[in-house]
Amino acid sequence: MKGLTLKPLVSAIALTFALGACSSSTTATNEANVAPNVVAQQIIENNATNPFFKPYDTYMGIPDFDKIKTEHYLPAFKAGIAQHKAEIQAIIDNPDAPTFANTIEAMEFAGELTTKVASVFYNLTGADTNDELQKLSKEISPLLSAAGDDILLNDQLFQKVKAVYEQREGLNLDVAESKLLEDTYKSFTRGGANLSEADKTKLRTLNEEIGKLSLEFGDNLLAETNAFELVINNKADLAGLPADVISNAAQTATKRGHEGKWVFTTSRPSITPFLTYADNRELREKIYNGYIERGNNDNANDNKKLLAKMAALRAERAQLMGYKTHAHLVLEERTAQTPENVYGLLNKVWPAALGQAKAEVAVMQELIDSEGGDFKLAGWDWAYYSDKIRVAKYDFNEQQTRPYFSLENTLKGVFYTANRLFGITVKERTDLPKYNDEVRTWEVFDKDGSLMAIFMGDYYVRDSKRGGAWMNSYRQQYNMNGVDSKPIIVNVLNYPRPVGDEPALLTFDEASTLFHEFGHALHGMLSDVKYRSQAGTSVPRDYVEFPSQVMENWMTQPEVLAQFAKHYKTGEVIPQELVKKIQAASKFNQGFATVEYMAATKLDLDWHTVTDFTPKDAAAFEAESLSKMGLIGEIAPRYRSTYFAHIFSGGYSAGYYSYLWSDILGADAFEAFKENGIFDRATADAFRNNVLSQGGSEDPMKLYKQFRGKEAGIDPLLRSRGLLAK
Repeated sequence: MKGLTLKPLVSAIALTFALGACSSSTTATNEANVAPNVVAQQIIENNATNPFFKPYDTYMGIPDFDKIKTEHYLPAFKAGIAQHKAEIQAIIDNPDAPTFANTIEAMEFAGELTTKVASVFYNLTGADTNDELQKLSKEISPLLSAAGDDILLNDQLFQKVKAVYEQREGLNLDVAESKLLEDTYKSFTRGGANLSEADKTKLRTLNEEIGKLSLEFGDNLLAETNAFELVINNKADLAGLPADVISNAAQTATKRGHEGKWVFTTSRPSITPFLTYADNRELREKIYNGYIERGNNDNANDNKKLLAKMAALRAERAQLMGYKTHAHLVLEERTAQTPENVYGLLNKVWPAALGQAKAEVAVMQELIDSEGGDFKLAGWDWAYYSDKIRVAKYDFNEQQTRPYFSLENTLKGVFYTANRLFGITVKERTDLPKYNDEVRTWEVFDKDGSLMAIFMGDYYVRDSKRGGAWMNSYRQQYNMNGVDSKPIIVNVLNYPRPVGDEPALLTFDEASTLFHEFGHALHGMLSDVKYRSQAGTSVPRDYVEFPSQVMENWMTQPEVLAQFAKHYKTGEVIPQELVKKIQAASKFNQGFATVEYMAATKLDLDWHTVTDFTPKDAAAFEAESLSKMGLIGEIAPRYRSTYFAHIFSGGYSAGYYSYLWSDILGADAFEAFKENGIFDRATADAFRNNVLSQGGSEDPMKLYKQFRGKEAGIDPLLRSRGLLAK
């Protein structure tokens, strides 16, 4: 559960859904009734120096970041939209009978320029944004979504798609072609193609409103996150904090204009160690509340009314399209299929997790009482006292692991694991284009020595980067229309920068996140499909986290730890005694971890199973949801409604359960490696050939069963979390 994996944006259709479908009723590129191809050509001729209008003159076609300026995006998007519209019109105007080639594949091949521009723009608005890009996104997103609506709501085009779909049984299509046809047809029906003209107009309006609210929600959250700072003047208030955490706080203070002081923020690398180690309970409460009240401060950045309206509009849109709720609309295309199935899964895990969390509360309260504390455990105490118990019970805390998990060594561990499993090797390049000086770049070679991909890593926290950790692509793998496209994949994380002469040192959990995100990267780099829309992580949202969850398991294996977990000063391999402590403590606090995640999951589903169109009182709705599930007061949901970016400004609405769903697959899949040997090549090849390389070219659960030989069971997950009844 490391954060978002952003599904690559591959076409106007994909953009419509990825951006929350914000649209307008007309397409801006055809305002004067000029033919779209003429519009595109005029824009290109008037912007001859725009780097998007010619092939990148770089190694492997890496985006030419140094030449791309803010002013290049809008004309490039407008030209791309016009080109795409012309390509779609050519499909409609084709006098030949509709076929898979002249309709379905022709649509797949269209929109190249739009994809090229969007892959850069939306990567940078997440990883290296600024005020200009944020402002520009509000202008660009409606244009893209309108273009998507113009495709999905075009009846002439839909009739051609439908004609091909209705003759699918006699077309002799292979599996990937059949999947492309099925997905294309569903994109239209789920995009409103069967609606009346009046309802299509209404759908466009709903899409536009939802999209605008989504953008505003994200902007508000970023502003709230950046605005909060805990400024400490008195060194005594730093008691309990490790030296590296204090040094980072001093650096943050200097950067924010508080020279000689210490500043902590609500970014994870800052708030997590503060809540874990700071002895000052009053300050822990202050920063904790600063985090959980983001977007809930009744100021200009308040998100309560925005999200409530968004949920109501999503419900209205779903019912317009014939679905009971937004969750039913979303889950139809996921492996879970229905919200009832998701609630069923959650209700299997919740009782054991909540019971374990309550037991953890009792142990911590006992410790507080034994120390003479006259207070009841609160949310801002959990990390602090659970760490004390971890130390007492296992003689272990995560700070002990930092010296053994430098970023550099952990990267070596990730690459070592990938090499042992799949035979791939990497070579770092310092001479290739990058969007920020902190980005690192590697060539990735397959087991036969052929160049397979470019991999970028962007590892340090900065104000221009949104929180969390994710994978995305600047170009996806595909082999279509005579083009053999090699993927350009990026991992983005938020680690503290190195302090002084020391390297960047990671906690055990942060190192695990590196393995997790590289699992996503492998999904993109080992992709081997024909169609771009089926490449890599272009799979159902509740399946996309599965490969990354599997990858985390190797980090804890003694054989792997021995290769990279080495003291940054002495080179000493992490002692087996410490490894045993890590393993023994791995099930510790799992009640809390599972409950805080599942509380957010249930909150997500509750918001998206509403059936009426009147916006709720967000605070009251959330309180009722948490009460209904029986969440204890000492635990807040991992994401409260007002900063739940996954579901209100990302792609996880009615889908935050996906991490647990994928965790079940991940835990079950790793059982195969434990049964056959963690580096058994036959098992690794089966995993690569049936999962990583196939992307979305076939039904994912069928692919999983081909790999595993059976359906996934829930017991491996419960066992791994210590939640399985003895």
